Amino acid sequence: MAPVPTATWVKMAVAGLGMCIGGPALIYYVSPSEEELFLRYNPELQRRSLEARKERQEDFDAFVNRLKQYSKSDKPIWTEWELDGQKRHEGGVQKMLADRRAETEAAEQRKAEIRAASSRE
Repeated sequence: MAPVPTATWVKMAVAGLGMCIGGPALIYYVSPSEEELFLRYNPELQRRSLEARKERQEDFDAFVNRLKQYSKSDKPIWTEWELDGQKRHEGGVQKMLADRRAETEAAEQRKAEIRAASSRE
């Protein structure tokens, strides 16, 4: 097998560098920024996006704070995440049951008031 000429090596190096550097540069050049995308929204979507921005930021901040709290434990983060999810689920179920009880009691109270008001007439 004959040795590869130096010119071929130079061409291959230039082509490789062109693809490795030029490809990402082209993608960076043609991809719109977040501002440009936002300006392309119709006014209704812009309004909704601005309204939801604060809520999304608060959710993200809460998520990061929970991750920081989980990382303080000796257990892996995913284990802490699952334990917290179970605690939240149990707390949510308890809250839902308490809400149902409160609704039932309020309904019973309304029925008693209606009965009392109808017996007066």
